[in-house]
Amino acid sequence: MWELIVGVLLGAVATVVVLRRTTRPSAPEVVEDASPKEDVANSNESLEALVDALPMGIVVVGKDGQVRFRNNAMSTVTGTRHVDVLVEAATERLIDRALVGKERREEIQLAGPPIRVLEVHAVPLNDGGALALVEDITERWRIDQVRTDFVANVSHELKTPVGAISVLAETLEGETEDELILRLTGRMVLETQRMSRTIDDLLELSRIELGGEALYTGVDMNAVITEVLERVSSLAAKKKVEIVVEQPTNSTLVTGDFFQLTSAIGNLVENAIKYSDTDSTIEVRLRDGSHSMLDVEVEDHGIGIPAESLDRIFERFYRVDRARSRGTGGTGLGLSIVRHVATNHGGEVNVRSREGEGSVFILSIPRVRATS
Repeated sequence: MWELIVGVLLGAVATVVVLRRTTRPSAPEVVEDASPKEDVANSNESLEALVDALPMGIVVVGKDGQVRFRNNAMSTVTGTRHVDVLVEAATERLIDRALVGKERREEIQLAGPPIRVLEVHAVPLNDGGALALVEDITERWRIDQVRTDFVANVSHELKTPVGAISVLAETLEGETEDELILRLTGRMVLETQRMSRTIDDLLELSRIELGGEALYTGVDMNAVITEVLERVSSLAAKKKVEIVVEQPTNSTLVTGDFFQLTSAIGNLVENAIKYSDTDSTIEVRLRDGSHSMLDVEVEDHGIGIPAESLDRIFERFYRVDRARSRGTGGTGLGLSIVRHVATNHGGEVNVRSREGEGSVFILSIPRVRATS
């Protein structure tokens, strides 16, 4: 794909340069019909406008090292003087290599915030000159980083229970004491359940991210809450946590996917139970939000979230307290699922929390989902 873009740019930019050369002022001459020259000038202007409209910076250098063409984006792709110096230095360095027939590319990472990543790509031209392209690849770089971190986290999360099962199995081999056998096999069951939950959450997150199976219809959020309460009833009973539902007097209908919404709210309520103290209360409220939104609030009075972790809790596999998460059986994927469900529905999820006092998660869903 990149090679195709470079090929098109080479053709367009080369044409602009040639047209510039052919339309330079020359000795006066008598011409009866000036329309051919006007056509060339118009073509020149059209091609320049086309290249100027491209979002990437473009510089064309002749074989003598002199700049023949520079589009508007080359002046705006950087944005700050400090960045200009870095990009110009990299562009000159790579163009020098391209002038001797060497194609080169280089990434420039700018600290920010926010972090920006620019790619400079220089290629030699057939006439001995060189073409340099400067593109902002921040989004592509960010996606690559997320993918890399995701693979590393998945490997780590699955390696831990697999390793534990292996050690337990080796210990169990040849063991004759019934009590020890029961204890080891019980631990193996817990580790396999943990691994199974991680895999299930990964599959659910993948399905929700792709959004291919979503079915958006009219959904009564009261029905969603009822389904969630049935799912978490055994966990709430085990923890001796009471769940109180407060419903609005207005309509609770939204346009959404029933299963995605159930998954999101289910994760919020399940987290509230896990991180609440025994014999405590959790409130689930349906409220009219701003801008035709319906807010689902899930409030607990548990351990709360440290202020420094609030910006990261919706990341995949991020855990505020890893030791406690293992004890509660959390996979670190639940809040990431909630965030993606909110995004799929054109809504948002927010949190208010104070460490040691509890948390309030607010999932805001538009009553009518935008179609575009």
